[in-house]
Amino acid sequence: MSLVESDENTPLLRGEITSGGDADRSRWRSIRVMYFTMFLSSVGFTIVITSIWPYLKKIDKSADASFLGWVVAAYSLGQMVASPLFGLWSNHRPRQEPLVCSLFINVSANIYYAYVSLPSSHKKIHMLLARTFVGIGAGNVAVVRSYVAGATSLKERTCAMANMSACQALGFILGPALQAALSFIGETGVTVNVIQLQVNMYTAPALLAACFGIINILLVILVLREHCVDDHGNHIRAINYTSEEQVDVAPEAEGDIDQIAVFTSNVLFFVILFIFAVFETISTPLSMDMFAWTRKEAVLYNGIILAAIGFESILVFVVVKVVSARVGDRPLLLGGLILIFVGFFILLPWGNQYPKIQWADIQNNTGLAPTQPSNTSLEPTGCPYKQAWCLFTPVIHLAQYITSDILIGVGYPTCNVMSYTLYSKILGPKPQGVYMGWLTASGSGARTLGPVFVSQVYTILGPRWAFSVICGIVLVAIVFLSAMYKRLVAFSIRHGRIEERHD
Repeated sequence: MSLVESDENTPLLRGEITSGGDADRSRWRSIRVMYFTMFLSSVGFTIVITSIWPYLKKIDKSADASFLGWVVAAYSLGQMVASPLFGLWSNHRPRQEPLVCSLFINVSANIYYAYVSLPSSHKKIHMLLARTFVGIGAGNVAVVRSYVAGATSLKERTCAMANMSACQALGFILGPALQAALSFIGETGVTVNVIQLQVNMYTAPALLAACFGIINILLVILVLREHCVDDHGNHIRAINYTSEEQVDVAPEAEGDIDQIAVFTSNVLFFVILFIFAVFETISTPLSMDMFAWTRKEAVLYNGIILAAIGFESILVFVVVKVVSARVGDRPLLLGGLILIFVGFFILLPWGNQYPKIQWADIQNNTGLAPTQPSNTSLEPTGCPYKQAWCLFTPVIHLAQYITSDILIGVGYPTCNVMSYTLYSKILGPKPQGVYMGWLTASGSGARTLGPVFVSQVYTILGPRWAFSVICGIVLVAIVFLSAMYKRLVAFSIRHGRIEERHD
């Protein structure tokens, strides 16, 4: 039987391995724990994403949209720093160690976030630090990806990566959905005087994320076991914390990694995460400016919209697993980037209608002071007149916003799962902890720069400039992918061990 035939006969979810059913069952139990860990990482980011801006404005009046960019970016900055370190740790020690450590940091940081309103001063700095530590805890994503890559065969990998991304999307769904549901607690909520904890629509989601983290720690300790298989699903000795003298290098592991393909994958992943970080960060301020939503309405409606995008992503992952088997990974990655471009292009402001301005009942040339808008809330709504572009930039309509959400909701998850899958296949059977750490750091760097970029450009120049630049970046990524298309192939294909399927 040829290598090609052997690979094709490997079942998608259950490899026929030489070590027997017990090892296989333990392997998939451990992989499912990794799925839950990825889910938790996603929840840790999204469960507060729609409420960070109104929470920040509530606890510290001096905070502006520019500082919001730093608060959102803090999570990714922490993840960027921690990911390579946790990845290196997992290459030399049992993966339980970095996982438990990172999860403990995550739990502690979410509890810290629930207390940021307690200090008498510098509250926005405490929020910045809390989100940084949550991001450090999320650095375990590198360990998760390297484990799943090493514990699956080449044929299983796309499906496993799609499942992992689906769990990430499920966290993306439940995070905003839980935030929207908890918004009914209100801004006041209840106070637990014994521990000086205020439980409201802003802190309850973080406390819930901490509870998820405690459950995750128990699963890692009680269920997770080390497993490693070759490209065909046969169990081999785990080499992540065994000394080189003790390991017999399998024939499949011989050969060098295409570093240009690795670099290309990291650049593309950076662009994909940068673009989506921009979209996540700007959704709440944009909707409040363009649709005159209050803080509570923005949290509720954006939570519902992001949850809907998450459900859409789940469907995309199901379709991707089927379509990738027919057309390959690279065409899907290219198609996803094209959809993202179209989504942001649609979001550009057009027409002659302009957004409602905060305290907009101003009669020209009357010299009268602005009056409060005629709604039941004392909270000003609309586009702040301090943002000069509000006065001359056309409004973005809700239909544009929803259409853009739908297209990006298809393009982003497609690019996301294809990036992971291609990267793990390019690396092949080599230990992937450090490499996955750099991939995660690349994505985290994007999620650090994206919010800072969009908060600055949006505040100063407005959505037309911000989204035009994004469209340009996506076009460059499409050209770059097309130029490097032929190099993005699996390790085993590059070294002639498996015949390449033309896609």
